[in-house]
Amino acid sequence: MPNDDTLMTALGLSRLAGRLYERLVHQSGKSLADIAQSLDQTPETLADRLEPLIDFGVAAIVDGRVLVTPPAEAVGRMLDETAAEAARAQHRLQEIAAALPYLAGASTRAAPDIIREREPIDGELALGTLGVEHFRAVISQGVGDIMLLRPDQWALPYEDELAEPIGQAIRAGRRCRAIYPVRALSEATAILHHRAAMGEEIRLLPELSTRLIVLEGTHAVLPEPLGFAASPRVVVRQRGIVELAGLYFELLWRQAAPLEQPAIDHGDQRRFLLEQLASGAQDEQIARRLGLSLRTVRRRVADVMTELGASSRFQAGVEAARRGWL
Repeated sequence: MPNDDTLMTALGLSRLAGRLYERLVHQSGKSLADIAQSLDQTPETLADRLEPLIDFGVAAIVDGRVLVTPPAEAVGRMLDETAAEAARAQHRLQEIAAALPYLAGASTRAAPDIIREREPIDGELALGTLGVEHFRAVISQGVGDIMLLRPDQWALPYEDELAEPIGQAIRAGRRCRAIYPVRALSEATAILHHRAAMGEEIRLLPELSTRLIVLEGTHAVLPEPLGFAASPRVVVRQRGIVELAGLYFELLWRQAAPLEQPAIDHGDQRRFLLEQLASGAQDEQIARRLGLSLRTVRRRVADVMTELGASSRFQAGVEAARRGWL
């Protein structure tokens, strides 16, 4: 672990925010003005720098005083909140998993007195392995986002071939998001980072109950029955079912944790952020290019601006150029 890591950086805060926490934790209860004076800063600047700690839930400004949660209390609260959230997520996932078998609809028959006029679902049952060419065709037919549940596909002998049409779609401007189980971190590290490098946005969950492909607005592809089997597959084009599969994916996506990117040199990160800011890139664009959350990018931009003593992005670019960073 690097020597400048702290408790708060281990929990997810940036290093600058973590160091600020360490300096403030013993001054909890003092006025914002007094603490700012001790740090040789203005109260306004200190209040801005406190925002990441406030967002993280370990600091607050109440009646002009800075209140900082002690380390042990902060960790205990985070454990309690995470455990409660995990329990809620697990319960909800179990409810949705129980509903998923109704997606295929083939084995469910509505009573005649409920639905008198029936039309066939606009889809097809692919009774065979969904090979690379079929997969490529399904991907190429869509124009929207690509959403994938990938519980075990890295073990397939043609994993590299499956990545090719995804990469082509991303290069064409389509967004691709994929959820993997946590065990992929140890079983498929290289594949995860290869997929992330080509632009796939990756998040992790403890477990996934089935494979799934959702092409926004057009297709859903899932095993029949649900699970990890390669065949048969149901390819569905019925709008309601495709939307339901997309909602299921979005629910899992909100519960999943982002894949941590390999650590990069602080100077390289600073240069990349400054180059992107100088080019006029917005935070949303920078987040996508780095594969990070928008909130994380905003914190890192704020840290760089604080390091430069800049109050605006333009001023940050001028100061960076003056220092020879660009």
